[in-house]
Amino acid sequence: MTLHVFLFLVGFMKAFVEIKVSAGSLDLVLETIRKAEGVREAYPVTGHCDIIAVVEAADIKALGSMVTKCIHAVKGVESTETLICVE
Repeated sequence: MTLHVFLFLVGFMKAFVEIKVSAGSLDLVLETIRKAEGVREAYPVTGHCDIIAVVEAADIKALGSMVTKCIHAVKGVESTETLICVE
């Protein structure tokens, strides 16, 4: 809890990005996403998406830019849904 509060106090926001990938591209997409700036963690998961990434950005504009330029641009990414932390 303290970490989350600290991140907001210094102007950072945290979000979870659910990522759907095309068949056969999970490993390559996961490896690429884990190296992207602002991505703190990324895991393969079961369910309606294939990867969940924990990301941090300075503000909503930076978050949007990161998702569109660093995640959507990865070959094999079909779609994303971004869930912004409110606490």
